[in-house]
Amino acid sequence: MLFAWIVPAAICLLTHFTAEACSKGNVTASKLPHGVAEVCDKGNMTANSASHVQPGTNITLSCQLKQPKYNEQCKIAIFFNSSELIINYGTSVSTEFQVLTYGKHMFTCKIVCEYKKKLICGIDIMSGNPPDQPRNVSCIQYGTDGNPTCTWDKGRLTYINTTYVIQLSDGTDIFCFLEENLSNKFGSLVLSKKLNFDSAYTVVVAASNDLGSAFSQPLMFMLIDIVKPHPPRLSVEFENSVTNFAFVWHDEVRAQHCRIRYRPLTGYTWNTVENVNSENFSLYGLEPHTDYEFQVSCKIHPERGLWSNWSAFQTQTPEEVPTGLLDVWYKTQDVDSQMQNISLFWKALSKSEARGRILQYTVTFEALNHGGSKAVEAEVTTQTSYTRTTAKMDYRITVTADNSRGSSPPAAIVTDLGIGDLPPPQKVSALPMGNGSILVSWKPPDKSTAFINGYVVEWMDTHRKKSLEPHPTWIKLVASNLSTVISENVKDNVCYDIRVFALYLDRAGRVASVRGYSREQAPSAGPQMYTTPQTNGVLVSWEDVPSHQQMGCITGYNIYLRKKDSEVAPAVFAISNATSQREFYITNLQRGENYVLWMTASTAAGESPWGNRELVCLESAVDWLIIVLMCSFFVFSVCVCSMRPARKVLYSLLSATVPQWHNKAIPDPANATWAKSCASVKGELSVPSSLFLRDTSSFEEPETIEVEEGFIKADSQIFHDKLIFSNVHGSENHDWHSESSFEKQESEYKALPSTTDGDSYEHQLPYLYRKMAEVTEQMQSVSEYLANPITDRAPGYLPAGILSPATDTTDEHQELECSPLSVFPTTFLTPVFSYGGKLNLDTVRLNCSSFTR
Repeated sequence: MLFAWIVPAAICLLTHFTAEACSKGNVTASKLPHGVAEVCDKGNMTANSASHVQPGTNITLSCQLKQPKYNEQCKIAIFFNSSELIINYGTSVSTEFQVLTYGKHMFTCKIVCEYKKKLICGIDIMSGNPPDQPRNVSCIQYGTDGNPTCTWDKGRLTYINTTYVIQLSDGTDIFCFLEENLSNKFGSLVLSKKLNFDSAYTVVVAASNDLGSAFSQPLMFMLIDIVKPHPPRLSVEFENSVTNFAFVWHDEVRAQHCRIRYRPLTGYTWNTVENVNSENFSLYGLEPHTDYEFQVSCKIHPERGLWSNWSAFQTQTPEEVPTGLLDVWYKTQDVDSQMQNISLFWKALSKSEARGRILQYTVTFEALNHGGSKAVEAEVTTQTSYTRTTAKMDYRITVTADNSRGSSPPAAIVTDLGIGDLPPPQKVSALPMGNGSILVSWKPPDKSTAFINGYVVEWMDTHRKKSLEPHPTWIKLVASNLSTVISENVKDNVCYDIRVFALYLDRAGRVASVRGYSREQAPSAGPQMYTTPQTNGVLVSWEDVPSHQQMGCITGYNIYLRKKDSEVAPAVFAISNATSQREFYITNLQRGENYVLWMTASTAAGESPWGNRELVCLESAVDWLIIVLMCSFFVFSVCVCSMRPARKVLYSLLSATVPQWHNKAIPDPANATWAKSCASVKGELSVPSSLFLRDTSSFEEPETIEVEEGFIKADSQIFHDKLIFSNVHGSENHDWHSESSFEKQESEYKALPSTTDGDSYEHQLPYLYRKMAEVTEQMQSVSEYLANPITDRAPGYLPAGILSPATDTTDEHQELECSPLSVFPTTFLTPVFSYGGKLNLDTVRLNCSSFTR
């Protein structure tokens, strides 16, 4: 059978080669049947082999000159790729050469005259392999209206020009097609021939080069066997239900045998449905609200032919009513004696349980021990937690998840204030497993008559357990499970508070707790310590080691105590209650001795480095005695001084101890020489003289004034108010009485200045005496300025002019009185008062504190 197809293929090759050779004119008479020769103008070059050889062939090369007469110094030589093979004197030369490599070998013949080379002739020899038999011949046609494409495996490389021809026969005619794609490894050729579905075809691939020829095994087929239909156009239509939808696709008329496959976008395994014979098809068992990818492939005949490529379509299935039951847990916290906080937590439903997008959660509260009708209050939230402040009573709480199609079954819990009769699990233990996991195990409650329908294991970082946020992590187990491995949100080197509850008909009983860890190390730092010296010892307090430095569960603390600069081992005070104790009292310390204290924390893996160091020294007993005595004396003094009789006795005692000059009477100002010394020392006072003189242009040294006392009736309209001084000598209280000038009163008299010096009085009247006549609105007790009112003193008088004339109201005086620089304080200047009879200087005490030197 194979031989029958080789002859036609050889004819196709021969026809092709002859036509190619004739067209190119490569067939010449000079070519020898058993060798190759090149005839040139100056000589000929020959080889005893063909122009194409296989590696390992030995060839003999010869060169003959046509002009024998050359310079006797010239030689003839043969070169291979510029490398000299042989050189001789004469007109001819010959040598042998073994071909070892693939490709083109170029040989030349040259005349060498001294340093000059002249080309005579040359010849090329090609080295390669004969073609291998073409293998894996196949043909395919894309669509019913296309052209077939045939491919094959060429085998090893030939390294020389090789021609591939496809012979197609339908039993009557033979068609030859020359390869146009000159690939080195695989051959491919599109046949320019329309095939029909009724004929049987045979294909043979022929390969040929100068070293030989090869033919493939014949490939026999019908068009229905090689046609690959185009991918169908696919769409998926749902009718408001995940179980009622249809595939719709459109394909070529002849492709009516299809297959369907589908998978969730998050999955990798395909579900395949074979032998689908219609363009509408329904599927069942898909998950609601899930993204799917659907693919369809078709072919023409159910048992023959090629499948089309898969056509893909992605869509999401409709939602359905949630079926999952929420996992709900709760915490309670007292607000006061009447109110409590109830915090609810629940885990979101899985995608398969939610069956759609959860829009909200509905929380209902039903009071169980309410006296009236059971009122149900409903709240809505979009979070997975809910906190409410309610009255202290028991509640039945339900939580449901809602999507667009409905609500999930309600998850119910019952809060119970009286859980004393619901015992906790026994012998709870936590075993570290490493890699973020802890094995928790327990025993059932003892003497429990109630029905237990499950357990709840809750765990939280110990540094966050006192807060209701963030959410605790928990797991619910059936009653038959007495152990579980917790790994959610569990990290290495972190301590967790693990709590186990027994559920009594959805009512949580008392809790049993234990601390646990997945893996731990020794703490990386010690606690911060504070010391407070006291009477008989020192109070040591400390803060927790920061959570990121605890590296596990703290099991105890050690306090180290040693005398300063001592070389002996320190005393160690071990504290095993590491969870609640935060202070420790150390006694039996020597007073006046310096002690050094430091502290460490420990886990089951080891002890931490030292924390801060504190230097402590207790005060001696003598120092404390002094402090106590001083405090007692101070308290006694305060108590004594608070009683009036005691103050008088104390004043009498203190008066006997002060110096005698303290009780001496103040000298009489009438006998003082101040006025004279003040007048004689000019300019020492800081008060400008212009304030005391009416005319500074005619200033004269003041002289001693002889004063005579005269009396005139004072004008009662000058001052609106008058102070009447009555019975100064006879009264100890020195009372002042105010009398309005508009009331009727007896005539008053004032001392007039002496006119001995004439006009000099007008220039020498000091401003500070005139100031005494100024009217002030603020009155002060005259006892502040009058002292030692002794009546047996020698009579004296104030200088004349102590009072300004009532008629002196010039502008100049008003300007001086607006901003004076007073020698005496303003409290000394009292309103004008009337004094019956004489006013002695021993009756008036001058306050000299305002004088400036």
